[in-house]
Amino acid sequence: MNRGPSDGTGARLGGSPPGSAAGAHEHQGPNKIGRGQSEVLRSTPRGGVNCSAFSPDGRTLLTASDDGCVYVWGTKSGRLLWRLAGHRGPVKAGCFSPDGRLIASSSCDRTIRLWDVARSKCLHVLRGHQRSVETVSFSPDSKQLASGGWDKRVILWDVQSGRNVRLLAGHGDSVQSSDFSPTSDSLATGSWDSTVHIWDLRAVAPVVSYRNLEGHTGNISSLCYSPSGLLASGSWDKTIRVWKPTSNSLLLQLRGHTTWVNSLAFSPDEQKLASAGYSRTVKVWDCLTGKCLETLKGMLDVAHACIFTPDGKLLVSGAADVTP
Repeated sequence: MNRGPSDGTGARLGGSPPGSAAGAHEHQGPNKIGRGQSEVLRSTPRGGVNCSAFSPDGRTLLTASDDGCVYVWGTKSGRLLWRLAGHRGPVKAGCFSPDGRLIASSSCDRTIRLWDVARSKCLHVLRGHQRSVETVSFSPDSKQLASGGWDKRVILWDVQSGRNVRLLAGHGDSVQSSDFSPTSDSLATGSWDSTVHIWDLRAVAPVVSYRNLEGHTGNISSLCYSPSGLLASGSWDKTIRVWKPTSNSLLLQLRGHTTWVNSLAFSPDEQKLASAGYSRTVKVWDCLTGKCLETLKGMLDVAHACIFTPDGKLLVSGAADVTP
């Protein structure tokens, strides 16, 4: 999802990976390229885009930009639908609510904004983090929002009121990724401390209860639950792990990416897992055997996001390949 963590002040850690462009703020619509059951959306904001995310139905795409704005595009037309301005720093993360009605965006300005998609209007500005906010995710019922960032904290918010309802502390470093379980009773968060925390949201506050999933050797850059509750984690160690969180069991370890894993998505039937690396490569894996079924290669300079539509088609978004 994210272009790469900063140190919480806006400065990029370790620079951009080889092959990425930086500095330009040209925002043009994505171009669609069909390939069987896959569609690749090539957009030309070369650098400046930290994250992109599809709406649940795949009809719209948001891009979170260094210029402090969120851009919303039509995936079929490639046209800009809305420009959401208000953040006072680079936008680090963004996502649609599962019901498609809201967008959450987070920024180096230490705030989260909740937007009404239909009216392109900011509903709430959420304040509570002490440093850059690197990840946001909605609960399956769209009623709660989780956020995490460089202050090492996770905050749960009530979406309707914008109220801070819970603080989760336990990571030893910046929180970079998050996802709710399908039943909303657990929240997975990934960190620069190389661990995944599974927070038990059934525990009555102020009790904080979590379990660790350990094994990665780098920042946990992406998390994704399957419809049945399996969890995929992608890391800067270039691997993907598929877990059964209820038993802390590691089911699969997937190797093949040459750069860190930027985005993950399960197919609706859970038979496939798509992974986008911070590179020109998107892979599709067999969730039963761990075998790589397909590799989409060379079509993007950076693959930012991937999602399966309800009919099983894979959509991928990223910066355009600028190689002559």
